[in-house]
Amino acid sequence: MVFVFSDNEKIAIEMLAKAVEISRELGSKPSAVVLGRDGQEKARKLVAAGASVVYLAGQDMDEIKAEEGSEILHSICKEVDPPLIMIGSTKTGKEIAPRLASLLDAGLSTDSRKLYVRDGSIVTERIVYSGNGVATERFASKPAIVTVQAKTYDPLPPDDSRGGEIVTKDIAPREYGSKILKVESMVSEGANVEDAQIIVSCGRGFKSSQDLKLIEDLAKSLKGYTLGCSRPIAADLKWLSEDHWIGLSGHKVKPKLYVACGISGQIQHVAGMRDSGIIVAINKDENAPIFKVVDYGIVGDLYTVIPKLVQAINEKA
Repeated sequence: MVFVFSDNEKIAIEMLAKAVEISRELGSKPSAVVLGRDGQEKARKLVAAGASVVYLAGQDMDEIKAEEGSEILHSICKEVDPPLIMIGSTKTGKEIAPRLASLLDAGLSTDSRKLYVRDGSIVTERIVYSGNGVATERFASKPAIVTVQAKTYDPLPPDDSRGGEIVTKDIAPREYGSKILKVESMVSEGANVEDAQIIVSCGRGFKSSQDLKLIEDLAKSLKGYTLGCSRPIAADLKWLSEDHWIGLSGHKVKPKLYVACGISGQIQHVAGMRDSGIIVAINKDENAPIFKVVDYGIVGDLYTVIPKLVQAINEKA
């Protein structure tokens, strides 16, 4: 069985789409693991998303800790011997994956962008050196463990009529010394760039924070009021919160339309938005790296171009 696990339900559903594809090539079945309470509802969603089997364990766990989570997954994997284990690249997933690899004496490839089978072996491709290169890695043993970031794969359309088995596992992990003392929700400005279908982003081409009204106007005209930004705007200048930060160290996005305004296009930023459907850039430097990855490029001063673009869109609408 090809295994999928993530404490983030959306990522688990996205990974299942690839698990279904890989399972066909390996002559296996796509499966998933759910840890913690309320597992039945999550399991039904995963079956609808493509899982043939969903294993439920740790039903008495309010919070998933890496130690207990990796031990439970290890127990299930030893029983069913999956050739491939896909783990969502969340904070919890990043802690569980190396622990599980150690317990299974298995190889681990982190933040895979591509995953496929070649000559019967699992092969992954992942970005290295801050986006300046792509490493192709082939697993020489089984199981292969791979972590996957959000938005890497498009989920299958949910099908509630799809048949699947839900199996409950009574596994009691050992008690560990670490404890979760408190969980606090991150204070957010309401930006949800990862789920946005239209994003208008800003970079160092803007002279002041007051000038960001230009991209607000553009976003409104496009009926997609979601603002993004490059690292300096959020991390250095603090003009926008980190909720808006798109890039290798920020959020990875996959909107239908991405408009980059005054963003030079350094590889760290491009790594976070390169999978967008249509990419448009506005920059006065015709040699800016951003123009190498766009579908449409406008060379010009954003202070002149954006108002004219907004006017044209509103007239067309």
